Amino acid sequence: MRIAVIDGQGGGMGKTIVEKLRVEFGHDLEILALGTNALATALMLKAGANEGASGENAIAYNSPKVDVIMGPIGIIAANSMLGELTPTIAKAIAESPAKKILIPINKCNIQIAGVKNEPLPNQIDSAVMMLKEYME
Repeated sequence: MRIAVIDGQGGGMGKTIVEKLRVEFGHDLEILALGTNALATALMLKAGANEGASGENAIAYNSPKVDVIMGPIGIIAANSMLGELTPTIAKAIAESPAKKILIPINKCNIQIAGVKNEPLPNQIDSAVMMLKEYME
């Protein structure tokens, strides 16, 4: 199964997702690190992603070619992440046939009703468990 982890800015969330995927699944997954910038991509590669690419075109090109996309909810909101996430990126991710497992971070002016405000590590653990259930 091919998983894209998409992140921007400092790449800390993407790094943590990649690390937790490696702990849970070992090398049974092919993880593609897609960063809105080179720093985010480099951090995810260092955490154990198989391949990585940066920028708008890389994300738009690869989004329909993976089975699952993981990242913060802001990756489907145009101009989120202080403008790093372009409308083209948001559209490509939203229109991708891949299953999307998104973490509800309230930093992009998006709040999801019914979702508990939990610490980020707990939300990432929940996302990894969703992937595990999806794979079964």
